[in-house]
Amino acid sequence: MSEAIARELMAQRFRSYLPVVVDLETGGFNAQGDAVLEIAAVTLTMDPEGNLLPDATYAYHIQPFEGANVEQSALDFTGINLDDPLRQQVALSEAEALGEIFRPIRKSIKAHDCTRAILVGHNAAFDQGFLNAAVNRCGIKRNPFHPFSSFDTATLAGLIYGQTVLARACRAAGIEFDNKAAHSARYDTERTAELFCAMVNRYKDLGGWQLAQREQEMDGID
Repeated sequence: MSEAIARELMAQRFRSYLPVVVDLETGGFNAQGDAVLEIAAVTLTMDPEGNLLPDATYAYHIQPFEGANVEQSALDFTGINLDDPLRQQVALSEAEALGEIFRPIRKSIKAHDCTRAILVGHNAAFDQGFLNAAVNRCGIKRNPFHPFSSFDTATLAGLIYGQTVLARACRAAGIEFDNKAAHSARYDTERTAELFCAMVNRYKDLGGWQLAQREQEMDGID
């Protein structure tokens, strides 16, 4: 029964969209020409009290697509070593990595009675632009994500905490942040997921979500 309640609450909370936190590490700022080097996603779930929680993490190293540009400044910033033998052993092609990421996301959408995923990211437009470009390059027809809508935790954190930098926003929310571990897709995604859940749950605890529900009921909005 409790699982059914949580599933119903999740389906209602974001208009049948399932928020999925995503981070990509790239070879530059040009989504069309620069390589995607890492991708990570954290699916979210909800408890019977309506609290949003991180669920599962999926993270992959990616081989640059043929002809991709990789700026040395991007490698210096992220600390990624393309010649690392361990990385070369596990890195997937873009198509393989997206397939591995999308498969559990589709399962989570179905499990929560949602219709589609919506990307959550810190400066979400950046990640969404690179994700959409990779999807197009790979000819993927069943992208589980909404093509342009997203939740941007930089904007939300600026509103709630007065901080837009991920590390500072996390600390303001009481979330530990290790600067030495930052700029890996897995680490940044997991901290962003914690931050998004903290902000959504804080709004609920302050009564904002209940107020929104009452106003929707009064206006006859489904």
